[in-house]
Formats: sequence, C-alpha cells, structure tokens
Amino acid sequence: MTLRRVIISQRCDFTGPPHGEWRDALDVRLARFVLAAGALPLPVPSALSEPILAEWLNAMAPDAVLLSGGSDIGTTPDRDALETALMDHARRHALPLLGICRGMQVLARAAGGALMRVEGHVATRHRLFGELDHDVNSYHTLALDGLPSDYRALAKAPDGSVEAISHRTLPWEGWMWHPERADRFDPSDVARFGKVISR
Repeated sequence: MTLRRVIISQRCDFTGPPHGEWRDALDVRLARFVLAAGALPLPVPSALSEPILAEWLNAMAPDAVLLSGGSDIGTTPDRDALETALMDHARRHALPLLGICRGMQVLARAAGGALMRVEGHVATRHRLFGELDHDVNSYHTLALDGLPSDYRALAKAPDGSVEAISHRTLPWEGWMWHPERADRFDPSDVARFGKVISR
C-alpha cells in the first residue's frame, strides 16, 4: 500500500538558556493523526528557503500540505516565510492543503483576511454549527474577522466566529480546532482529513 505523503510545517520554539536554540517541534499526536488517516507525515525543516526548499519538495514529492498550529503569525519569520512558500507550492501543483488553527489563520491572511481577538476560546470545548456539526476543542485567542475572499464558511462557533473554511476552487480547508489534541481522535475529523488530502 502506498501512503499519501503529507508535508507538515512545524512550530519554532526557543529553548532559552543555557543552549539558546531554536528548535523545530511537531506534536507526535499530529503525526499520529496523519497516520490514522492513512497518510505519511513528513515534517518540513523551518530553515529551508529557496532554492533548497524547491529541491526538498521535489525530493519529497508531496501529495498534500498541512499547516500546523501553535504560535501566532509574526512570532517566527522563518516559519511565516516557509508556510507562504508551501501555500505557493500547493497552489502551483493543485495540492490539497489543510490549515489547523494558526494554519487556518495563515490561509485567511494570505487571502487578504484580517484577524481579531476573541474571548472564551482557550482550553475549552464547544459545538460547531454549519456543514460540520460536532464538538471540538479550542485553543486560540485570534479568530477570523469576517470571511476571506475565495473562501466559504464550513462551520461557526456558538459566538458566531468562523471555525472552519473551504476554498471555493482549490482543495484547501482550514480548521480552528486541534484534531490531534484528543485522547481518541474523532472519527469524523480523521475521515474529513482523509477526504481533504485525497482530492
């Protein structure tokens, strides 16, 4: 069986003293979530930039892209630049893409959308309303301030903030929750992700 290859952006975490290292970090649960959907997780080093990134992408031959969550946009310029390049690659090659939490915010910002502060969305759960309608976790302080161009809303939170989006022409989605942060993955999340990366 050939697994679909999903490249995943990573957090950039600073260790502080005594080493003072910037480290790429990927939650093991996110890799397991990708595996649960029948795909192969391939973390992308944040230090890669053109033209080396193009060589790496050619070598990896990804079937889909996953922009992971964690850290606000603007916190680490290397990650911001990498995720922009990964979106460009996905667009050029019509690859499926899922943005999780920060990843959805990256999609929105790239489409000219704005973000706003929200209350009551950190370390809690709530119900989705719309095309997607199940309970999800929530770990974000920023939400979309309106719907970006070329996207439609798949789900909203009880307060009306957009929790999931789908591009109108590209095989791209964004989810504000973290499907990997669960004792047991929600089967509907696994199935939806499998559907996204198979488009």
